[in-house]
Amino acid sequence: MLGLPEGKKAVGLADVLIDRVNNLPALMRGSLTWDQGTEMARHAQLTVATDLPVYFAHPHSPWERPSNENTNGLIREYLPKGIELTSHQPYLDAIADELNDRPRAVLGFLTPREVFTKRLNDNVATTA
Repeated sequence: MLGLPEGKKAVGLADVLIDRVNNLPALMRGSLTWDQGTEMARHAQLTVATDLPVYFAHPHSPWERPSNENTNGLIREYLPKGIELTSHQPYLDAIADELNDRPRAVLGFLTPREVFTKRLNDNVATTA
């Protein structure tokens, strides 16, 4: 989860995403699927700066982004719709840590953190 000091403006969002994506291991940068929002007007800049392709779901088609929709529901347990979202990054990091340590049925009841770590370790083992 990322705080957006400039709100959902395209310029600020692109800058925040570029910083975060560039800090991810290349192995974890497959693609990004977004809904139809003006905040991604600078998606080409994001792709050029990170080598991360950006795809857009069709309007009113949440089934094209099921993991994102599920995660949004989990986030709403902490940040209900209608409240002003904070840009206080330590608070957002604490929420992300809790969610990343929460087992998920779709992951065979492993946590996202466990799956992420396993994938990184498996890649290191195969390239060593």
